[in-house]
Amino acid sequence: MFQSSPNRRDLLAGLIGAGTGIAALPKLAFAQSPQRDLAARARDWEWLVGNWDVHHRRLRRRLAGSTDWDTFEGTSAMWLTMGGLGTIDDNILDLPGGIYRAAGIRAYDPATDRWSIWWLDGRNPTRIDPPVMGRFDGDAGTFTGTDTFEGRPIDVRFHWQAIHGRRPHWQQSFSPDRGATWEMNWENFFTRTAAQPTPLPLLPAGDPERAPDDWAFLAGRWRVHHRKLRRRLAGSNDWDEFGGTFVNWPILGGNGNAGDNLMEAPTGTFRGVGFRAWDPTTREWLSWWLDGRDPTRIGTPLRGRFVNGVGLYLSDDVHEGRPVKARVTWSRISGATARWEQAFSADGGQSWEINWTSDFTRVV
Repeated sequence: MFQSSPNRRDLLAGLIGAGTGIAALPKLAFAQSPQRDLAARARDWEWLVGNWDVHHRRLRRRLAGSTDWDTFEGTSAMWLTMGGLGTIDDNILDLPGGIYRAAGIRAYDPATDRWSIWWLDGRNPTRIDPPVMGRFDGDAGTFTGTDTFEGRPIDVRFHWQAIHGRRPHWQQSFSPDRGATWEMNWENFFTRTAAQPTPLPLLPAGDPERAPDDWAFLAGRWRVHHRKLRRRLAGSNDWDEFGGTFVNWPILGGNGNAGDNLMEAPTGTFRGVGFRAWDPTTREWLSWWLDGRDPTRIGTPLRGRFVNGVGLYLSDDVHEGRPVKARVTWSRISGATARWEQAFSADGGQSWEINWTSDFTRVV
């Protein structure tokens, strides 16, 4: 819904979700990209859809010459998003030092024929790790990127093996010397427990680490009626109206949620993935958006909270080269309906122009 420039996200609301089948994959135009077999790429992660038990083995100290390993268990659930050109997984990791939650986000870029993979650690919910990027070749896939570890730059490599076997295997390695040498520091083995994904258990009610149930109303499947201002901050009163669908489910034990959007805009159908996480330090929600038309980047999050049944979320952004403030409001919330509204301000918040509204009607 947020559309300040071709390189910015279109929906600051941060709606994410469960992908539909490949038959429903919309015909997306990538005029500047080489021709890709999008239907084939939409099947790249089908083997990981569902629920899993996960056996972990992790090096106790990394890049320190250590040979001491910890082993522990976990669970995972993975959904397709964006018609298969994205995924999101929810994870519980039973570390020796305590259980924690995390989410993984993936998106395919037809321009480079590569997948990007991001990680959101529930213990540090304000930071999304830099992505690793790569592709599959047969029964294996390699994904690489850069990050920092204990203050020094490193290269990071994910390697998937035996992805079509009964026990898919993932490894993580770090390199401190630009790929001359690699240390494998984490691996895990997946055992399927269900072919169709279902949300992992929520944190118990009353748990001091549990976020407020602000987003419980949004879980499920919805039809959406969109109304979008054709030109923004230009004195226009011409609107486009179109339909869409949305699916949402909880992640991070209830301290986050995710949903999948399909928008049937007059300029062409497009998809997007959004996700939210609770920041206990500020007692605010962060809301990110990943646009399927710009699948290599995740935008700066909105921040906000619900007060008296109305959610208000704000961020600073850019529209057509000039700084703006963006505001998203959730209201009219019931068991079967909700409204999302987006507005921009070009004068520091003194005045606002509403440029997009979305009315949600529950299906399931």
